[in-house]
Amino acid sequence: MDTRALKNPYQDYDGNPASTQALFDSQGKLTAEFAQRLSSKVSELLAFMENGLKSADPRDCTSYTGWAGIALLYLHLHNVFGEPSFLVKALEYVNHSLKCLTRRHDITFLCGDTGPLAVAAVVYYRLQRPHECEECINRLLQFHQTVVKGAGGLPDELLYGRMGYLYSLVFVNQQLGQDRIPLQYIQQISEAVLASGENLSRKFRVQNESPLMYEWYQEQYVGAAHGLAGIYYYLMQPGFVQAEDWVQRLVKPSVDHVCRLKSPTGNYPPCIGDDRDLLVHWCHGSPGVIYMLLQAHRVFGVAQYLSDALQCGEVVWHYGLLKKGYGLCHGAAGNAYTFLALYRHTQDPKHLYRACVFADWCMNYGRHGCRTPDTPYSLFEGMAGTIYFLADLLQPMKARFPCFEV
Repeated sequence: MDTRALKNPYQDYDGNPASTQALFDSQGKLTAEFAQRLSSKVSELLAFMENGLKSADPRDCTSYTGWAGIALLYLHLHNVFGEPSFLVKALEYVNHSLKCLTRRHDITFLCGDTGPLAVAAVVYYRLQRPHECEECINRLLQFHQTVVKGAGGLPDELLYGRMGYLYSLVFVNQQLGQDRIPLQYIQQISEAVLASGENLSRKFRVQNESPLMYEWYQEQYVGAAHGLAGIYYYLMQPGFVQAEDWVQRLVKPSVDHVCRLKSPTGNYPPCIGDDRDLLVHWCHGSPGVIYMLLQAHRVFGVAQYLSDALQCGEVVWHYGLLKKGYGLCHGAAGNAYTFLALYRHTQDPKHLYRACVFADWCMNYGRHGCRTPDTPYSLFEGMAGTIYFLADLLQPMKARFPCFEV
């Protein structure tokens, strides 16, 4: 892990309120000075990003690296700051995205057509354009039966599979109201994912260890993006699986199987059978697995899940300032959401402190010799994701890892 991270130069939280008084008060409210610094850096990086986007791929519609991700950033900035011009920019970029949807008709929020449609629905709703909003939702729901049936060998994971479509529905409900898309649509997908997981578990003959199993490109991935942790995080959400006993009987022992994969350092491997302890990313490793662990603690109340989640936080603190850069998928901003998730769950100021100092690192964007990502201004690899995180930190209790957290 240490070969892929830069040394953390910050002093850790020592329990003394004096160490946090320049960042936030005893109630977790950011100081005016630190909040102003965050807001100023958001404005500065936005101008830099806008200039860089002039050379971005005009045909990339996706949330992950394309125009829908930029639209989502501006939608988020409108939520945080209430500035009408941000909503206008969101409309501009989502319209661009809708004009270049994938020819493959990929079905996920991050890497397919349903992300642009879901983001567009919300933008139109905010602009009080109900007919266009309804049209986007109808187009989004046209994928539903294909996803449930799993046509064409559709996987179950987040980036390219069923859970990526499920999140598109969840996103619309989060933004427009929890009943805008009926819960049964989400439950039908969850049940298809459970059936798929049971079938693969039987195929690999691991039912006794893990009643559910999933793979992507013939590998049993563990992390949030392609793997088990991301799938189980959604299957444990209240109401997503209609029969609660299925969660207890199928999901809990499968979560426990992931827990047994933990390395002595507290990190998690990218794949089952891969013992290398290298990656500390949201997509692979502790920063993504933590969401599964915290949700398991909420649902089942087992103390060990929280203990493992806290250990994830230690891994991220020591090895989360990545040489790969400042992005969400595999960078310091994405890793900082680990601390915000722990803070919301525990209310321990240590985690908010750690998120704030990771933000300090991100506000020194480009000064650490980190690698330039392939799409340097995008939401998940580049600057847009860092801006999203810095704005999110202004409201720590509301912050959620974008395109993933419920």
